[in-house]
Amino acid sequence: MTIFSSTHDAATHTEVLHVTLVYSPAPRQIKQHELRLTKGSTVAQAVEQSGLLKECPEINLRDQVAFAVGIWGRKTTLNHVLRDSDRLEIYRSLLVDPKVARRERFQKQGTRGAGLFAKRRPGAKPGY
Repeated sequence: MTIFSSTHDAATHTEVLHVTLVYSPAPRQIKQHELRLTKGSTVAQAVEQSGLLKECPEINLRDQVAFAVGIWGRKTTLNHVLRDSDRLEIYRSLLVDPKVARRERFQKQGTRGAGLFAKRRPGAKPGY
């Protein structure tokens, strides 16, 4: 496990932050960028510096319905000031509501194929 601490850049005499930017463009695909930013950088500056907007042109952070940003799983704003070792995440909107998907799966499987006791040993008591 690597732990970064804020360091000084010897050339410019400024503090440097290490930030990880993560985005998942599709299920089971992850794009991760390790960034070195100056102290006082915002979320918007980090996303711009990462080059992710050119790599994934579908990202429009101004569209708050389709995309959101967060740090360590907590939603935040684009002008939030980053700290050292932050994990910046870009969230895309869900294609299907999880409740609707679960309801449709249940209807497709029926009552016998779903639930806690769906798989029973032959000859076992009901509920075991």
